[in-house]
Amino acid sequence: MQELVFHRLLLPAAERYAEKVAFFDGAYEGTYAQHIDRVCRLSSALSDELGVSPGDRFAVMALNSHYFLELYHAAFLGAGVVNPLNLRLAAKELAYILADSETKVCFVDAPFAHLIGAVRDEVGIEQVVLIGDGDVEHDVKLEDLLANADPRVPCEPQETDPVVLMYTGGTTGLPKGVLLEHRAELLNMYHIAVGVGLSEDSVFVHQTPMFHAASMGGILGIPTSGATSVFVPMFNPPEVLEAIERHRATMTVVVPTMLAMLLDDPGFRPERVATITKLIYGASPMPRALLERTLAMFPHVDVFQGYGMTEGSSLSTLLGPEDHRSGGALLKSAGRPVIGTVVSIQDPYGHQQAVGETGEVCFRGGQFMREYWKKPGATEEAFRGGWYHTGDAGYVDANGYLYLVDRVKDMIVSGGENVYSVEVENAIATHPAVAQVAVIGVPSDTWGEAVHAIVVVKEGMTTTEAEIIDHARLTIAGYKVPKSVEIRDEPLPLSGAMKVLKRELRSRYWEGHDRAVN
Repeated sequence: MQELVFHRLLLPAAERYAEKVAFFDGAYEGTYAQHIDRVCRLSSALSDELGVSPGDRFAVMALNSHYFLELYHAAFLGAGVVNPLNLRLAAKELAYILADSETKVCFVDAPFAHLIGAVRDEVGIEQVVLIGDGDVEHDVKLEDLLANADPRVPCEPQETDPVVLMYTGGTTGLPKGVLLEHRAELLNMYHIAVGVGLSEDSVFVHQTPMFHAASMGGILGIPTSGATSVFVPMFNPPEVLEAIERHRATMTVVVPTMLAMLLDDPGFRPERVATITKLIYGASPMPRALLERTLAMFPHVDVFQGYGMTEGSSLSTLLGPEDHRSGGALLKSAGRPVIGTVVSIQDPYGHQQAVGETGEVCFRGGQFMREYWKKPGATEEAFRGGWYHTGDAGYVDANGYLYLVDRVKDMIVSGGENVYSVEVENAIATHPAVAQVAVIGVPSDTWGEAVHAIVVVKEGMTTTEAEIIDHARLTIAGYKVPKSVEIRDEPLPLSGAMKVLKRELRSRYWEGHDRAVN
């Protein structure tokens, strides 16, 4: 008997909480009964009107909304394979993904309709469905499809059927399609339920982009637990603060960059977010100074760090509230593997490293992808030796806590010494004038690679290259200290998931050199 299919979770929740108003999206307010009616109508429309079969991909390029949630839920009830598109894709990347995924139907809202319109003929899009309103190119409106469709629950899929084709961010070249099965995604949801806890009393704010794996807990876990969903279309500190305050939100997920922007917003006051009881962060390293500031400011909040990747449906390790409050070295940790998941630190030859020794972080668990879409070689490489290889460097301590030291590809080899950019960034981030920092390796005739820091200064403050170097020297070894510092006013380039695009920062330094920019 199958258990890891969405029918077993969403349908009972929709029946139990049928009259509960639990979906808030601007002026839209919906009950569970209305939600499941719309999802079932959408499932029918995908099949009857748009010709999407359960194994076919349909794309979504849109801001966060109840529409986006409905599209996900239709896919998870077996109506098709959802292909959520990163909103910051360049035209070349967008065309590549749509062609590579063989997508024939694309759902899009008005702000992004022109992008789909520009590439639809090139990549073979047959139907463009408009989410909401707008004077933009489209074939049919989503609301019209729903009005003409019968609310029909699709047949249950198999646990091993694909449900999500999510392309990686493309920070290291053309994106790869990560094909995830129902079983993997539902196991991920259970990992979140066990590790973080889900309750019908929760009020969750969707502020991370819904195209990203970091949002999957909110997309699946919140509705199936009878909790309330509040949607912020795109991360914007004043809108997030207003949503938390108005709906008395109790729970949300952030990327560290987002959290820093919230705390530094002129409209931020601790009392505006006083109802938050659970704060989950992840997707990129949290600067130590920001983490300590957060813990001090919110002593009543349970703070969780989730570490994972798209290929693992999002969550692989978790650092819980007690770990955070104990302080000390644990604040540098990414936590311990979630239940049913095993971590191995391996050298380049696949040999397991001893406790405390750095190597590549590798995992085994049921939540990992089936494959990279149409890339058997890349799939085999990722799962060599029977382990998923993350590309992250780290070590495990005697108590099983994982410590990440850097992306393998972000590690700088300077004068024969390995320098982990995250460690240097953490040292610089404690300077009071620093708003953002990224550390990269740049060409050096003397060192091979030299440590270079790019610093964005807080508004109304100043600093100098010498001051940043001297500050870093207080806490890290001399060979790790930046050889040069670039002070800039404009923000660092970010991906759609709010991660710093180091590839973009490196490109101008490495043009014409032998080292690949990745």
